[in-house]
Amino acid sequence: MIIDTTEIQAINSFSKLESLKEVYGIIWMLVPIFTLVLGITLDVLVIVWLEREISTGIQQHVGPEYAGLLGILQALADGTTLFFKENLLPFRGDTRLFSIGPSIAIISILLSYSVIDFSYRFILVGLSIGVFLWITVSSLAPVGLLISGYGSNNKYSFLGGLRAAAQLISYEIPLTLRVLSISLGAIH
Repeated sequence: MIIDTTEIQAINSFSKLESLKEVYGIIWMLVPIFTLVLGITLDVLVIVWLEREISTGIQQHVGPEYAGLLGILQALADGTTLFFKENLLPFRGDTRLFSIGPSIAIISILLSYSVIDFSYRFILVGLSIGVFLWITVSSLAPVGLLISGYGSNNKYSFLGGLRAAAQLISYEIPLTLRVLSISLGAIH
């Protein structure tokens, strides 16, 4: 069987078309994720702006409205300042634990987004176990705070880590009980 060059070109163009469809499919799967992240970011910026405006009104002093139109660029200036701050590590503390603790807290929070169904084709975890996975993964954040407080080898930092972990746990227990009661009620 002899294959003509026009047939080879048709096969190559068809494979390019299929690969282009796959790329578009991946892009359209990621659009809801980026929309969610952008919405959360804009919500945080608006809440910070409102907090600053209300605080300046209550305290009756000039607020940060000089950074851009009505102080909108103040959050960008704060983020730039935080980005360029010096990374200080404790002198006598365990630097590995001090660095791993915040990473555990952030990773556990980001992993809790895996239970969200972004589209009908992009489901990371099935919802039959999604609630339990969400509770398990989000409960690891206080452990990260405890690890970083302990790794600093400072009693005040350790007490601060204990306090932050206690606050997270105190909010987490009622939330977990409510979510589990609703999910177990839905089973029956």
